[in-house]
Amino acid sequence: MQTSACQSSEQIDAEVARLVSSGIRIPPQPKLVQEVVSMLQTNDLDLRVMADVIAQDAGLTAMLYKITRSAAFARRRPPQSVEQILVLVGVRQTAMLVQSYGLTAAFGSKSPMLEQFWARSGDIAQIASVVAYERVSVCNIFAEQAYMAGIFHDCGVPILMQRFPDYCKATGTNAPPSQWADAAAEDRAFQVDHCSIGYLLARHWRLPDFVANAILHHHDLAGLTAQASRSMVAVLQLAIQIYSEERGLSNPEWERIAKPVLEELGVYPADLHELCDTVLDMFHGLQAE
Repeated sequence: MQTSACQSSEQIDAEVARLVSSGIRIPPQPKLVQEVVSMLQTNDLDLRVMADVIAQDAGLTAMLYKITRSAAFARRRPPQSVEQILVLVGVRQTAMLVQSYGLTAAFGSKSPMLEQFWARSGDIAQIASVVAYERVSVCNIFAEQAYMAGIFHDCGVPILMQRFPDYCKATGTNAPPSQWADAAAEDRAFQVDHCSIGYLLARHWRLPDFVANAILHHHDLAGLTAQASRSMVAVLQLAIQIYSEERGLSNPEWERIAKPVLEELGVYPADLHELCDTVLDMFHGLQAE
């Protein structure tokens, strides 16, 4: 399946319906996420009401406290309530974090493989948020945007895992994984790839266009011309490399994409090691919260 980044909302909805008819299920947004997103579209937004809605979910609230207290969000003082998070981080920025949490809630973790998948996505999202914080003056990507992209970038994988019981075997993914899905292997085995599926989910959930396009092209920086999407992919790819290197995992893609990634982020190769150490220090600090 070839998916175009120029598709309209109506075309995306039609494509999602076609996938559903073929047995590939694009999960709907959880009710809480829908409520928060719909509040953004009102002219009379009440922060206390939105905070009360968010606070109904203990897992979401805990995630927001942990993420927004990290150095990547550069707050002079950590928020003490959900309403303070909305004020200090911003309503739309907080909504991005809510949508990120909603994705994991929509799938759950019904198997060891899914649990490992979401743990990996969460770590990459946190690393990406730190990379964005460190390079924001160059790439203009903010921590909450990078966190969202990190959670969503491979979201087509669990969709295909649910549809095809032999998905992991066919794409060479095992537990614990040495690397995750290969889009070319998916094309050969299932005539569809996780990038296109992830893009459809992102558009169906009404994520920002540049995030959706980054999901579609996150293995193909050269295929992007839009600056924001290119910068987002660069942030993601460096986060994936840092994650892989720390865990001793194979990342054969890095050799091919390293030069354009570093150029996009304004990082000299000689400075890469120091940047990675800084990012990991901040990431481990967040993990210790």
